[in-house]
Amino acid sequence: MTTALFTHPACLEHVTPQGHPEQVARIEAIEAVLAAPEFAPLDRRLAPRGALETIRKGHSKVYYDRIKAAMPDYGDAHLDPDTFMSPGSWEAALRAVGGAVAAVDAVMAGEITNAFVATRPPGHHAEKARAMGFCFFSNVAIAAIHAANEYDLGRVAVIDFDVHHGNGTQDVLWHESRVKFASSHQMPFYPFTGGIHQKGAFGQIINVPLEEATGGEVMREAYAEKVFPVLRDYDPELVVVSAGFDAHARDPLAGLQWETGDFAWLAHCICDLAADCCDGRVVSCLEGGYDLTALGESVGAYVKVMMERGA
Repeated sequence: MTTALFTHPACLEHVTPQGHPEQVARIEAIEAVLAAPEFAPLDRRLAPRGALETIRKGHSKVYYDRIKAAMPDYGDAHLDPDTFMSPGSWEAALRAVGGAVAAVDAVMAGEITNAFVATRPPGHHAEKARAMGFCFFSNVAIAAIHAANEYDLGRVAVIDFDVHHGNGTQDVLWHESRVKFASSHQMPFYPFTGGIHQKGAFGQIINVPLEEATGGEVMREAYAEKVFPVLRDYDPELVVVSAGFDAHARDPLAGLQWETGDFAWLAHCICDLAADCCDGRVVSCLEGGYDLTALGESVGAYVKVMMERGA
């Protein structure tokens, strides 16, 4: 058993305007780090395209058709002030959904212990009927619902440690009783959701707001007290992670003060949870992270732990 890396060259064809933080270079920075000899044992797989029937687990066909129709033949198109499409964006978005779902299938089949899905565009801001925050489809929420449907799982845990609240994941999972969603995020901050009062239709949502300038020590205390004990009691059959690395102190878009080692700590804790509850099954999907050096270092530290724990 090992760790798989799911990605696809199509994710380099989702081109945003010059100066946009969610850029092609993010994947290139990750690829450069994961090309080091220590990552040679990764089981490298191409992310397949996500099918319409898969995407409909989180979005309507009307929404799917609207996003597809927005793809320009040249140049770029705006879905909102921050979210752009280029001629290659549709294919990239399908690969991002498909990679997340394929990783779930591989983990559930016992082919691998855990997986990291290095695709873009990210997904955790995409609501049921609205693209926003660089996101088109709710990749992680769709993967969690797919797992519940296809493998008859009654307890799937989703953890989101991106600096921004996963409003799209929350929206898609609001009425999903089979998935418990835990999110830590800077607050008040974009997208200005994620208060502790937002608990989901079944009380299955845990929001952990963190003040600006919160460092790793406070974050670790919050997870140790408010997230992992609840999830351990929940006893998940699979853990899916929105792995955003923009809480790093060097990230230009946010104000938390985590260091690279904090992401390794989270990886160990997530693997501890999965080892105790679900034979180590973890699927992590890339979300944010906009300082290229910090992103590469943090993904490398996170994936290294997944490899050590998945061996």
